[in-house]
Amino acid sequence: MQSTMSPILGQGCSTAYTCRVSSTLNRDTKQFGKKYLFDGRNETCWNSDQGSPQWVSLEFEQPVAVSAFALQFQGGFGGKECEVEVEGTTKVLDFYPEDTNKLQTFYLKEQLNCVKKLRIAFNSSTDFYGRITLYQLELFA
Repeated sequence: MQSTMSPILGQGCSTAYTCRVSSTLNRDTKQFGKKYLFDGRNETCWNSDQGSPQWVSLEFEQPVAVSAFALQFQGGFGGKECEVEVEGTTKVLDFYPEDTNKLQTFYLKEQLNCVKKLRIAFNSSTDFYGRITLYQLELFA
């Protein structure tokens, strides 16, 4: 299935969007800011501050189709009980990532068309303090 997916958000994609996050560790956006979710570099990341839930919210200038997404956490700082919402209110998926450093892909039950807002919520974390460290976020049509 992965060979037929088209990336719509991630390194090298030109989809116009706005990204917001729940928090940034010590408010240090230069070192741990949301921009590092999409730069494709293994040594940069978004790191949340402590507390649950944490989240990443995306708003697109034009509606997009979404069928899957990929996340790469730092082991020990990953999401445990997570969910995806669209348009601010509709939950479309509960998912439970592994506590690992590898890139993990999650598939929606069916492709969603005309998505303007998407939010990935990390309701709990493998970190005792509720921090999330995310190296990569990609969306696929």
